[in-house]
Amino acid sequence: MVVKILLGVLILMVIPFAYIFAKDVIAHKNEPKEKPHWFSGLVGLVANFLDTLGIGSFAQITAIFKATKAVDDKVIPGTLNVANAIPIALQALIFITVVKVEVVTLVTLIASATVGAWLGAGIVAKFSRRMIRLVMGIALACTAILMTLSIAGLIEGHGSTTGLTGGFLIVGIIGNFFLGAFMTAGVGLYAPCMAMLFLLGMSPLCVFPIMMGSCAFLMPVAGIKFIKTGKYARKPSVAITITGAIGVLIAAYLITSLPLNILKIVVIVVVIYTSGAMLYSANQEKKQ
Repeated sequence: MVVKILLGVLILMVIPFAYIFAKDVIAHKNEPKEKPHWFSGLVGLVANFLDTLGIGSFAQITAIFKATKAVDDKVIPGTLNVANAIPIALQALIFITVVKVEVVTLVTLIASATVGAWLGAGIVAKFSRRMIRLVMGIALACTAILMTLSIAGLIEGHGSTTGLTGGFLIVGIIGNFFLGAFMTAGVGLYAPCMAMLFLLGMSPLCVFPIMMGSCAFLMPVAGIKFIKTGKYARKPSVAITITGAIGVLIAAYLITSLPLNILKIVVIVVVIYTSGAMLYSANQEKKQ
């Protein structure tokens, strides 16, 4: 029942977003054409496929748009939030429905990340984005090592339960609160959430509904704000929304059909990639 309510709330958030999005696009259907729509569509397909694997989509889309000038830099943030809101909601709907996660763990961790993101501006403002990325990058690298040793049987195994209890649940709630807060500094939640919950004993597959639900509840609200101010690229956003949903469906089928041991390896690869990306970004910010 609780899971159905959670899904119902998410759908109720997406419906007004989709209506406002469609209404705005139709009202501006004659605006000048940007880069070919097939280009934005291809970007959305690949980025959301990777996003569903846990790698994320914002960094890839931003890099491509900046390199190709496909979208004006001023509207990239809005475009990211509007264009990916429905694909990410689709991710959450699929994984919350298909993957069985203990209800208390699912709801409390999604709620803590959501609250963390809403209150995050005041908390994260006290830290530099470079320092957050540096610490998270190092922490993820260490976590990847521990996860690898666990799979190899060299330390006590982790990553098999469908929920957290007691102190582990409290740690997970607090951890996801701060991961939600760090999102306001541009630090993605997916890989750190994967790593944290794996080390707390959860199955890698059960992490997907939590991390996707954490983001899915935020983006429709953020997207509406960008739509109402017109600070997004309309036609590229439509293309990314459509092809992004296709990328999500392909990747979701792949993930849910993988054997658990192979999925653990996929998670480790994602964590290592994200660690490297964060450390690289921290180093680039130091040079600026």
